[in-house]
Amino acid sequence: MALPKIKRVLLKLSGEVLMGEQDYGIDPAYVARLAEEVKVAKDSGLEVCLVIGGGNIFRGVAGAARGLDRTTGDYMGMLATIMNALAMQNALEQAGVPTRVQSAIPMSTVCEPYIRRRAERHLEKDRVVIFAAGTGNPFFTTDTGAALRAAEMNCDALLKGTSVDGVYDSDPKHNPDAVRFDTISYDQVLSDNLKVMDATAVALCRENNIPIVVFSIREKGNVARVLDGKGVQTIVKEEA
Repeated sequence: MALPKIKRVLLKLSGEVLMGEQDYGIDPAYVARLAEEVKVAKDSGLEVCLVIGGGNIFRGVAGAARGLDRTTGDYMGMLATIMNALAMQNALEQAGVPTRVQSAIPMSTVCEPYIRRRAERHLEKDRVVIFAAGTGNPFFTTDTGAALRAAEMNCDALLKGTSVDGVYDSDPKHNPDAVRFDTISYDQVLSDNLKVMDATAVALCRENNIPIVVFSIREKGNVARVLDGKGVQTIVKEEA
């Protein structure tokens, strides 16, 4: 199913995809491949912003489960997202794409602070903007940060690139009979507790009428295919 005509998108990537085939950290070759996908999307005329998780380096929830204070763990996770954002910025600029990183946690020696009007100006000047450090607050995921930035930037869609090719009625990794949806409503995602994004993120997108497009980022060239309506995907929107 094709998306309606869009001008500005926010691409949300899980931190795990930056690992490539590694078990931990950042695979520069894989990040370079992802940067090429972003470049293709931008070269098609879209304004593109990015949010990248930090799970390849540190997860606050996992740290809390092992006895680390949750607030401390979440701040550590935010720092991990800044590392990922800088890695992606480097790969994009090596590919010839002007890029700015804006962090919700001020870190002026390595990136800009998040300022909405400045981010708008960067997008208007044909730069990719990477939003790092989530919302800047503990107890909120990078999914929620992505939904928040998508709303603030007036994005026409939020693309979530994951390791699965859409939204299923159960976990396809554990249930071979899981059924994939082509479209599904925000309300069904929330009522059935489907693990698309966390509930706060889905509710934010519903309130601002921002479609969520879930697709596999691991398949090369999939970003362009999804934007063209040809890739395998699930669109979360108002009543499907």
